[in-house]
Amino acid sequence: MKAQAPVLYITGGGTGIGRAVAIAFAEAYPGCKLALIGRRSPPLEETADLLRNRGAGAVYWMAGDVTSSSDVDRWVREARIRVGPADGLVLNAGWFAPGGILETDPERFESVVAVNLTGAFRVARAVLPDMLERRRGHLFTLCSVASIRGYPRSLAYCAAKHGLLGLTRALREELKPHGIRVTAVLPGATWTDSWAGTEWPEERFMPPEDVASAIVAAFAMSPRTVVEEILLRPQLGDL
Repeated sequence: MKAQAPVLYITGGGTGIGRAVAIAFAEAYPGCKLALIGRRSPPLEETADLLRNRGAGAVYWMAGDVTSSSDVDRWVREARIRVGPADGLVLNAGWFAPGGILETDPERFESVVAVNLTGAFRVARAVLPDMLERRRGHLFTLCSVASIRGYPRSLAYCAAKHGLLGLTRALREELKPHGIRVTAVLPGATWTDSWAGTEWPEERFMPPEDVASAIVAAFAMSPRTVVEEILLRPQLGDL
């Protein structure tokens, strides 16, 4: 039986989908406790205030970098003290850098992979021991439609997101005997800061709240059931 007031850890929790997921859990599970990490303090602080007003029992946040082992280890260590071991982990931190093969230098390629793929691996590896010890938990990875198809001038991002889906599927097979559910979430174009400056109207995008609702619904199912992959697209299709 899932706890009435679960503990959620969320990366990239200050804005966009991460913020929407945190708010959705606070509203669905009054008294839940949340730990957030993101690159910038102001949006994290703002999100924490929103969460407290929406019914969260406790909120811990830290400005940090998921590509840094020391930042990740410090965040997980402090989160365990401040809010407790995680019942759910949402690996949402990501970075999109446009460019084709000749526009993307090796350093840029490695940076995109480091945030979207290696960072997810690093955080999961730090959080999973608590879930394995208690034989329960739910891990979500924010993959993308770019995990299952290629897009022009999105070389590094597509490579990283394809890798993240592969990592998620491997984790699912490894962790299922231990009572840990693993779900890959593959959203299409979502109205977040990643699309700042676009000429497309907001109505052409999915709201981040819809992605959050899907995650909360999958989390709420009994431990006997796992939603392995969630694919969401704007009603009119990809951009």
